[in-house]
Amino acid sequence: MRIDILTLHPELLKSPFEHSILKRAQEKNILEIHLHNVRDYAQGKHKNADDYAFGGGAGMVMMIEPIDLCISKLKLEREYDEIIFLCPDGKLLNQNMANTLSLKKNLIVLCGHYKGIDERVREYLISAEISIGNYVLSGGEPAAVVLVDTIARLIPGVLNDETSALSDSFQDDLISPPVYTRPAEYKTWKVPEILLSGHEKKIDEWKLEKSIERTKKRRPNLGEKL
Repeated sequence: MRIDILTLHPELLKSPFEHSILKRAQEKNILEIHLHNVRDYAQGKHKNADDYAFGGGAGMVMMIEPIDLCISKLKLEREYDEIIFLCPDGKLLNQNMANTLSLKKNLIVLCGHYKGIDERVREYLISAEISIGNYVLSGGEPAAVVLVDTIARLIPGVLNDETSALSDSFQDDLISPPVYTRPAEYKTWKVPEILLSGHEKKIDEWKLEKSIERTKKRRPNLGEKL
């Protein structure tokens, strides 16, 4: 998979993609992440990519031209499955959405900044709008990290144990069950005996029971389906 990220601040994104799982995915050539500075496509001496809003109001607005020029250049080089704008009022990111996006080949992700972007970008250039939560960030860069990480870990070969992603919370609309590791007893706090029994069928039944219990308690909107 190839993901092209358009941003005014590429330096904010370099570190998260140079470590851990995302780094290994790129080293394995399973995932390509390319950062594009929108200012590189801006016109004029000062390369301004933002301006005041028509009609007044506080805050600057990202201009349509540099965004359009960058997207157009990329689309000349390859076809893209989705052009995603990260924004507070987009469709809320969930596991089903991540599963769907992980099957795509090429994605463009646009990070907003300032007060927002020229609405014509959303009307004519974007195919999907995604939000990572009902709150506002200073820019779309943190959201881009969340989105890429959520998608990438689902791509076959990214995780050392591919079954790990299949047991994540929200797969099958369930919260993951509690997990434990060594020591089996610490300060009189013990690991549930069933997990030490070696009885695979009973362990699976216990995990499912705990998943359902947690889901009903912590995500009752999901628990309604059970």
